[in-house]
Amino acid sequence: MKFSVLIFLTFISVIISGASSCNKDSDTIDTENSTVMTNNKIKITVNSKIFKASLLENNSARAFKEMLPLTINMIELNGNEKYYDLPNSIPTNASNPGTINNGDLMLYGSKTLVLFYKSISTSYSYTKLGKVDDAAGLTSALGSGNATVTFELE
Repeated sequence: MKFSVLIFLTFISVIISGASSCNKDSDTIDTENSTVMTNNKIKITVNSKIFKASLLENNSARAFKEMLPLTINMIELNGNEKYYDLPNSIPTNASNPGTINNGDLMLYGSKTLVLFYKSISTSYSYTKLGKVDDAAGLTSALGSGNATVTFELE
């Protein structure tokens, strides 16, 4: 009986040691992934006008950043935003922001990239990706129709 208990305790000890070493490896991977976003700055070019933007620290922004550089034809919508349907879905964490501000970069659904150039109230849910640091001139640069926009790492 004592021998069985001793073997059982040894077995449990090995399992616990193995699990804690797995967690240690996972922490290392997480640390490496978070350093990837240390530089969260991107450059958005519309015609020849350059805007700096800051991406958020979330899985959606990381996935978007992995797609860069990206030159796309963004479609005009509602006189306040340009949008583009990405070729692949990216992770989402949508919520209703209530108010969207000029320069907000968001994801609608899991594939539609949206760059807002006017502040509005909304009842829709979006995943926040980032924001143009200084949106002065963004409205005039994007114009009233579709626009070719380049997103790239700074």
